[in-house]
Amino acid sequence: MKKKFLAMLMASVMVLGLAACGGGSSDAATEGDAASGDLPTVGVLIYKYDDTYISTVRNSLQAALEGKANVEMQDGKGDQATQNDQLDVMISKGVDVLCVNMVDAKAASGVVEKASAAGIPTIFFNREPDTEVIKSYDKACFIGTNAIDAGKMQGDIIKELWDAHPEYDLNGDGKVQYVMFQGEPDNPEAIARTQYSVEQATANGLTMEQVGETQVCNWDTETAQKAMEAMLAANEGKIELVIANNDGMAIGCVAALSNIGYNTGAEGAPFIPVIGVDATDAAKDAIAKGQMSATVLQDGDAMGKAIAAAALNAASGAEFLDGTEYTYDDTGIAVRIPYAPYTGE
Repeated sequence: MKKKFLAMLMASVMVLGLAACGGGSSDAATEGDAASGDLPTVGVLIYKYDDTYISTVRNSLQAALEGKANVEMQDGKGDQATQNDQLDVMISKGVDVLCVNMVDAKAASGVVEKASAAGIPTIFFNREPDTEVIKSYDKACFIGTNAIDAGKMQGDIIKELWDAHPEYDLNGDGKVQYVMFQGEPDNPEAIARTQYSVEQATANGLTMEQVGETQVCNWDTETAQKAMEAMLAANEGKIELVIANNDGMAIGCVAALSNIGYNTGAEGAPFIPVIGVDATDAAKDAIAKGQMSATVLQDGDAMGKAIAAAALNAASGAEFLDGTEYTYDDTGIAVRIPYAPYTGE
């Protein structure tokens, strides 16, 4: 009890300091009795709130914890230094378990060092740190997807599209001229999706030919739209396919195409296939309207529920997966939420 009192005292000082620096706000998922301290406290660090897919995970996680835990959640705003400060505050508050969506997965060793020193179980999710970093702490695990699978599914979708629509080969040369939109330059998930989408399409018998350089757009819709507008200005009529690491960038590309009369959804309008990842509502709507070809479902709701189940176990002193339907992959520390292709059919 004395330790808890001291931790709370330290937290009050650090919270004031963080607030002065614009460190973000705390969102409580439970009210009333939940605030009495009878429930465990789950600390959640999000890389940035305005990521559409992560918002799905965040909302699912909060819903799954409602009435079962108090939630301290912070927005890292895409800045690792900010997230580091938020981590310090949560540890000083004495949260029972940490759920961390890293801004920079390469910075996870610092999280592990601090969490292990405090003895706080830690669940990394979505953005996967190095396996050895997670294994260095016996109270850490990862919940997310296998990025390679998303890339391969995009490659399979490309093959299916080209088999079903020979008219997509605009110049009739038997090759697929594509542009690539990548999330981040050093993000392992972005790199894997970029690499394996093309490799899988090639393995399926297609000849892939990239137009221009890979467009790194930081998962952002507006940035991708501007980049696509520039690509179209320089290469209109030469682009046969758009591959994007996520739906946010895919939607930006659709907007750029629509602005010059492509992919409007109108019958007979010119069309360039656009493929994303996540199956966001915006992407599903674009597919239904005939403005986008396909995406790969990354089940944010399922991920949020898995994180919540593991967090509640850890907060009670149990193993992460005790009594759940989840299992680790061959690393022994990672739970994989499966992808699925989505074409709207």
